[in-house]
Amino acid sequence: MLKNIPNILTSLRIILIPILVSAFYIDSNIAHYVVVVIFIFASVTDFFDGFLARAWKVQSNFGKMLDPIADKLLVASTLMMMVNKDIAPILPTLVILCREILVSGMREYLAELKVKVSLPVSRLAKIKTGAQMVAIIILLLGEETTGIPHSNLIGEISIWIAAVLTVVTGYEYLKQGIKYFD
Repeated sequence: MLKNIPNILTSLRIILIPILVSAFYIDSNIAHYVVVVIFIFASVTDFFDGFLARAWKVQSNFGKMLDPIADKLLVASTLMMMVNKDIAPILPTLVILCREILVSGMREYLAELKVKVSLPVSRLAKIKTGAQMVAIIILLLGEETTGIPHSNLIGEISIWIAAVLTVVTGYEYLKQGIKYFD
């Protein structure tokens, strides 16, 4: 049973995305709070699925494959909706999405090589994911919800910081993986 809990949390993160998307486009305060709560809950499951898998020594190939996909689906879908509603700036969003596609494509290519290549998730990449999620939460909440002056500006600065971390970690993965290209 313990082996399944981290995978259930990862799968739950993906299952919550259509609910988050649906609530995002409902024009009401309650739906807005539902979006924020779902995103926060999904972000927390991202921490706990990996933490529990390592703590209980129940890491699985399924979890190793699905966890980064779940993260990217959650972040990408939320960022795209936020850009669509002018909640998030487009340039750092594009940087984040392009890096995620680049790293995913590179990982897929390297996985097809006969040589065993491992690009483990670095500590900075985990910080990058956390920074993205915090920035998204700040932007989702916004000044109107929090009543905190300049929270929209704080959210925009946060998403730019996340974008910079995204570029740095993308460069590190590219630098490690490029030596396996012909």
